[in-house]
Amino acid sequence: MLDIGCGTGSVALVLAERGWRGRTMGIDAAHPYVAFARSQQGAAGIDFVVGDACRLPYVERSFTAALAQLSLNFVGDAAKAVSEMRRVVSPGGVVAAAVWDFRGGLVFQRLFWDTAVGLDPAAGAARDRLFSSPLALPDGLPLLWRGAGLATVERGSITIRMEYADFADYWEPLLGGQGPVGSYVLCLPLERRRHIEEQVRRAYLSGAPDGPRSLTATAWVVRGIVS
Repeated sequence: MLDIGCGTGSVALVLAERGWRGRTMGIDAAHPYVAFARSQQGAAGIDFVVGDACRLPYVERSFTAALAQLSLNFVGDAAKAVSEMRRVVSPGGVVAAAVWDFRGGLVFQRLFWDTAVGLDPAAGAARDRLFSSPLALPDGLPLLWRGAGLATVERGSITIRMEYADFADYWEPLLGGQGPVGSYVLCLPLERRRHIEEQVRRAYLSGAPDGPRSLTATAWVVRGIVS
């Protein structure tokens, strides 16, 4: 199994926990993510490497399956990446992926972006690029899969809940600079960041005391078979 855009290794590690006995590989362009994945408990039997999803360093038909969890929308050429996934999977094998439904299903990000847009025009441009991405639309992944020549293409969605202990638990991860929201927040002048933080805090509280919040997050998912 090949985990494309493996990040911190969560997919590969869960498969190992659930008894997957085959060879497992994880590839990501970010050195820090790969280093972290390698350091995790249970990673000893998994080969995490730094590499390009559009130029996979594997021969044809090397894997039973290739998976991409929440990563294809960050790849420069998603069509090329899916073509590469198909190339390295054996006939009859599975190519599957998930991407966030940014436009209609990601409450924790809409809460941030829609608040920030009212205070900073640059937030609107960043939000619109993210939310209008073809992969964030219902048919985005299936069209990509069929274009790559994959068969028996199935589309669905998965909804989870993002659990936050309080506003600090929601806000502080954004200061690490990861992902589109984190990158935007990190580049803000301090005074503007504080102003946006206060307004986002009000949106998070929504008239109630600070404390736990459970916000839904939906991803589009697709699965295809290599013919």
